[in-house]
Amino acid sequence: MVPLKFRSAVLLAALASLVPSQNASKDKVPATNQRPGSVITIHVHKSGLFSGFGHNHTVTAPVTRGTIDPQGLAVQIVVLAQEMKVVDPEVSDKDRAQIQTDMFGPKVLDAAKFPEIKFVSMRIEPMSAARYHVTGKLELHGVSRELAFEVTGGTERYRGQTKLKQTDFGIQPVSVAGGTIKVKDEIELEFDIRAADLAVGTK
Repeated sequence: MVPLKFRSAVLLAALASLVPSQNASKDKVPATNQRPGSVITIHVHKSGLFSGFGHNHTVTAPVTRGTIDPQGLAVQIVVLAQEMKVVDPEVSDKDRAQIQTDMFGPKVLDAAKFPEIKFVSMRIEPMSAARYHVTGKLELHGVSRELAFEVTGGTERYRGQTKLKQTDFGIQPVSVAGGTIKVKDEIELEFDIRAADLAVGTK
């Protein structure tokens, strides 16, 4: 039988993805120490015939709250869509603000309708002492899809990365100039999660 202490460490390693969910108010144990340490970074790359005139985009998404259940081997992470921030270094402040406004709008995240993004683990499988395979449900833009990824780390901090397609969640990649400048459907997610930012409890 796996010791409870080790099971807790495995659970914490599941930390990763985010998903818009309208049921976050049902979380029984919200984190009380919502430090800005845990963050997910999203990389959106350009494509199209004239992609040289466009820009790659980088967006940071701080983790708002999260919980772990050592007994039930479960973990969940919640991000507020409105707290996501465009940090593109290659554009002006004005353009960056416009990109962020577009991201919150109905054609992309539709943050007014889907204010939260949520990830709930389904399985956490240890691969080695500091490496885990995590499978769970990502709720984004009103759509829930299964997502799997690897996590590395110890008992205090966990890192990992994965990819997803925007169209799998009902989001059409932004396209301008008749499609000659657009962003790729597939985006990359990098996450850096601190165990201290999560609360221990049950869903």
